[in-house]
Amino acid sequence: MESTAMVQDGLKQNFRADQLNVYVYESRPQMGQAAAAVIAAEIRRAIEERGRAVVILASAPSQNEFLASLAEAADIDWSRVTAFHLDEYLGMDAQAPQSFRKFLIDGLVNKVQLGQFHGLGGEAPDGPAEAKRYAKLLEENSPDFAVLGIGENGHLAFIDPPFCDFNDPEAVKVVELDEVCRNQQVNDGAFAIIDDVPQHALSLTIPTLMRTPKLFAIAPGPAKRHAIKRTLEKPVSTSCPASILRTHPNAHLFIDVVAAGFLDH
Repeated sequence: MESTAMVQDGLKQNFRADQLNVYVYESRPQMGQAAAAVIAAEIRRAIEERGRAVVILASAPSQNEFLASLAEAADIDWSRVTAFHLDEYLGMDAQAPQSFRKFLIDGLVNKVQLGQFHGLGGEAPDGPAEAKRYAKLLEENSPDFAVLGIGENGHLAFIDPPFCDFNDPEAVKVVELDEVCRNQQVNDGAFAIIDDVPQHALSLTIPTLMRTPKLFAIAPGPAKRHAIKRTLEKPVSTSCPASILRTHPNAHLFIDVVAAGFLDH
């Protein structure tokens, strides 16, 4: 991994699961700072090499420490950064408290004066048409890397295990959310009860993520222990979408010691 000198503080363990590089930190703040240092370096490098950086970002409480540190990173010309995101609830207005667009706008976009932020239009009247529009934007703006979370059910973006296809022909699509995923949204505090959680969303697909040159996943906390164990130690399978990260040639997972609590390492 690049910029290793910047990520040693609090690093307890570093190992590989197949091709996936795993970094275990003593605390969530140390993990977030380390991930931000590495990703800030990637942004600077992309700007230096091709005049701009195109990034895909996750929206979830697991990203809080990382985003807070990234917003404070020095020497980034944010006006040269274009950002996409992974997913959005279908039917969700961008101003709603639960909106993933609002999460990123509040947590990063408005703090650093990003060059461009392309949001998935959850309120679009035609979900499949919105998915095609977004897929075309991604095709026109080839991402340098993606920052991902890992769900309690092992999902990537909003690709839940019952509906996961590692060979999905679509780049962006309307997806159904399983009960574990919807419960997680309640656990995260976004919704009061599961009946309030939308049943469908717009999401990038697994092949879209796997085509991205570099992947950085950030998944701390006790609620992620089972998912992290399945991701790293069980067979690569659609029953745990995140396990596919182990087959990517340049993927990195940042977790804290709590999330690593069930690992055999």
